[in-house]
Amino acid sequence: MSAARPSAASGLDRCDAVLEMVGGRADAIVAAGRGVTALTRFANSAIHQNVAEDNTYVYLKVIVDGQYAAATTTQTDAVALGRLVERTIAAARLRPADPDWPGLAPSAPTAPVEHWDDETAAASPDSRAAVVKWFVDAGAGLESAGYCATNGMWVATANSAGQRVASRHTSATIDGIHRTGSSDAAASSTSVRLSELDGAAAGAAAATRARASAEAIDLDPGVYEVVLSPSCLANMLQFLASAGFNAKAHLDGTSFVHLGEQQFDTSVSLWDDAIDPRTIGLPFDHEATPKRRVDLVRNGVTERVVHDRRTAAKAGVASTGHGLGQESFGAYPTNLFFGEGTGTQDDLIATMDRGLVVHDFWYTRILDPKTQVVTGLTRNGVFLVEGGKVGPAVRNLRFTQSFVSALGPGKVKAISADARLVGTMHVPSVHLAAWNFTGGAKG
Repeated sequence: MSAARPSAASGLDRCDAVLEMVGGRADAIVAAGRGVTALTRFANSAIHQNVAEDNTYVYLKVIVDGQYAAATTTQTDAVALGRLVERTIAAARLRPADPDWPGLAPSAPTAPVEHWDDETAAASPDSRAAVVKWFVDAGAGLESAGYCATNGMWVATANSAGQRVASRHTSATIDGIHRTGSSDAAASSTSVRLSELDGAAAGAAAATRARASAEAIDLDPGVYEVVLSPSCLANMLQFLASAGFNAKAHLDGTSFVHLGEQQFDTSVSLWDDAIDPRTIGLPFDHEATPKRRVDLVRNGVTERVVHDRRTAAKAGVASTGHGLGQESFGAYPTNLFFGEGTGTQDDLIATMDRGLVVHDFWYTRILDPKTQVVTGLTRNGVFLVEGGKVGPAVRNLRFTQSFVSALGPGKVKAISADARLVGTMHVPSVHLAAWNFTGGAKG
C-alpha cells in the first residue's frame, strides 16, 4: 500500500475486522492509521539528517458494563489483532466501572473534505532539500539551522454503535533560524502542500531580522504598546484553548470563560473549524464525532466552549467533535481561526507612536488559568518602534501578562489581514494597547 495513495476503505475494513473479533462481548471503538512522517534537518547551513517513519497502528478501546480499557498495536496481522482484542477486554474487566461513561458516538456523516496532497504525502528528501536550500541561501553569510517536514496519514475509525468515518491529511512545514555572531531570528511556514512553502521568503524574513538584531539595546521594563506576530498570537491562543475554551476546565470552574459576556474587544472573533480549506487535519475527533464550526467568540462576546462526549453529557449538550481521547484533559479546539482586520503587519506598526514589535514568544508558562496570567520571554527579534518607524532591536524581555486582558475590551487597536497558518491555527498580527514587560531575559 503506497503512502502517497492511502486507502481509507482498507482502514475501515481493518476496523470492521477488529470489531468482529470483539463481537458481543463489549462495546468498542477502533481506529486504524497508516502514513509516512518524514523530516530533513539542517544545521551549520547544511543538511545533516533525513529520516522517515512508516507509521501503522490499530487502536482499540472496549467497554464492558461501564468498565473500559484501551491499547494500541503496530502489528496488523490477524494473530496480533486477536491478541489486542483479548488483552484489552481482559484489562477492562479488571477496572472499576466509570459512572460518567458517556457512551459511543452515534452514526453520523462527516463533511466531505480532505486536507490532502498526493505530492506532499510522497515527498522525497530531494523535494524537502530544495525548500531547505531556499531558506539557507536567503541568509548568505549567516549560520542557519532548522527542519523541513512532510506528513501524510490516513485514519479510519469505527465503533460498535455503527459509526464509520475515514479521511486523510497531509502537512508540510519549513521552520528555521538564521544567526549572526550575536543575534538570531526564526521564521516558519506550514501548509497542506509542500509546493506552497516559500523557503526563500521564510529565510529572507529570518535573515533580515537576525541582521537587524545584531546590536540590540536594553529597554527598561514597563507597559508598552505591542504589535505581535502571528507566532505570538498562536502561542496566546494555545493557553486560551487548553485552559479556557475547554469544556472540562469550564465545568471544573478553572476556566476564565463567562458565556454571554463581553470578555474581548469587539474586533475579536474566534472560531474553530476543521473543515475550512485553509487548515490541516481530520474532519472528526478521536471519538469519531464529526467536527463542525464552533464560534467561541463573536464580536468580543464569549459564546461557546468545545466539548468531547464526556463533558457534553455532563452539560446536557452534544459533543462538538473535539475529543482527544484523554478524559483527564478534556476537549481542545485544534483548528482555531482568529478573525482578520485590514492591512499588513507593517501597517499596524506605522500607527504605533511608541512601542515594541515582537516576533516570537518562548518558555511561556501559565500562572493562573482563571485570569490567564502567563509569564514568558520574547525571542527571535524584538524591535523598538517610535513614530511608526521600526528602530533598534531590543534585548529579550520577560513579560507577565493576562492574555484575556490583553485582548479585552478597548485593548485591541488593530488586526492585520495577512493571517497565516501557525501549526494548526490560522492567525494574523495584532496591535495591542498594553503589554506588561516585567524584566530582562534573566529575571
